[in-house]
Amino acid sequence: MTQVAARPTDGAEPRVDGLAARVRLGRIFTPVSTEFVLIASTALLLTIFGLVMILSASSANSLSAGKGPYSIVLTQALVALIGVPLMFLMSRLPVRFYKRTAWIALILSIALQMLVFTPLGFANDGNRNWLRIAGQVVQPSEFIKLALAVWTGFILWRKQDLLGRRRHVYIPLIPVAFLAIGTVYAGDDLGTSMILFLILLGALFFSGVKLRIFLLPVMVIVGAVLAFALTDDRRRALILSMFSAQNDTSCYHDQCFQQVHAIWGMANGGIFGLGLGNSHEKYAWLPAASSDFIFAIVGEELGLIGCVLVLSLFVLFAVAVFRMIRKSDDLFVRVTSGAIVVWILSQALINIGVVLRLIPVLGVPLPFMSQGGTSLLSALLACGVLLSFARTLPAAAARPSAPVLGAPRDARAPRGRAGRSGTVAR
Repeated sequence: MTQVAARPTDGAEPRVDGLAARVRLGRIFTPVSTEFVLIASTALLLTIFGLVMILSASSANSLSAGKGPYSIVLTQALVALIGVPLMFLMSRLPVRFYKRTAWIALILSIALQMLVFTPLGFANDGNRNWLRIAGQVVQPSEFIKLALAVWTGFILWRKQDLLGRRRHVYIPLIPVAFLAIGTVYAGDDLGTSMILFLILLGALFFSGVKLRIFLLPVMVIVGAVLAFALTDDRRRALILSMFSAQNDTSCYHDQCFQQVHAIWGMANGGIFGLGLGNSHEKYAWLPAASSDFIFAIVGEELGLIGCVLVLSLFVLFAVAVFRMIRKSDDLFVRVTSGAIVVWILSQALINIGVVLRLIPVLGVPLPFMSQGGTSLLSALLACGVLLSFARTLPAAAARPSAPVLGAPRDARAPRGRAGRSGTVAR
């Protein structure tokens, strides 16, 4: 029971003593920012949309392989059920947690990537960047994307007062980043290596380094990508196939088979599509229908409207992150968020460019939507980091908190001129 002190006789205000109960739920129910809502909602919508399209694209191939029609989508849904709670759990972690664990995350991700060169690793489509652990297939290079984004943000944040000097920008950023990218390229995965290069460039761009410092890594990275692409016969053939006509039989039966059928499927979909589940190309014409060419199935079954919807969700995601970058005054938040949004957007644009035959086949999945548990999990974890950053922003409709019940009157906000207008009386 609350004990109230006796009323004073000198005219002073009564005070509450003893065991006065105070309920403070303000921190629990503090409204989140608009950026938080946009990032979380777009990530969830793209994930759900991806599960629906994977079910539609994979059921036919699963049945032809003697499996159940839901075998592939159930695996992807299980990863989503794990990744979404982890995303919101990571959103509750403070920013300083990511700063303290940046080095650890990068070292662990590189160590995991090195396992692909052990008996645990195996090759798929010419790339040795896969692990088989306890019957599950894992692509460790997906975790390097997030680890590299957080680590570059931490390094540039630590050196924010020295970013005008080339030596402090490049050391240890460039050697360590190239080491991480080198472990991925050693497995002949050019597509993921390009995404990692773009993450590094995005971090440098959003850190605000001078143009003369930024241009040298750009030239080195462009030269490295061209060297990687042109020195391999298979990649060179894929690049040259971009200039072949669709009726070129040598191209059709080899390098550009899937791209030609992806374009035919999207053209067949038109504006409104053939209807969900009515794709023709998924019946063995697109072997990677549920993974790298999922966007072609979207265009065939849902038409131009479905493609525009997917693109709109990615645009909303980018707008939310860019708003957060503009509002934040923490360089670590700005650089890491910039690196992550460059990763997600560039990967989406490259995947769509491959489907439209504007870019050679690079084996890059569409974020949130393509089949691949590791890709989905890493994208959701990256969104968890962004949501943690978004919690540091002021809410869109911040209101002054109400006075605590039972608090003495002299502890409440003043009712004078300064309390009403927010300015001090002259």
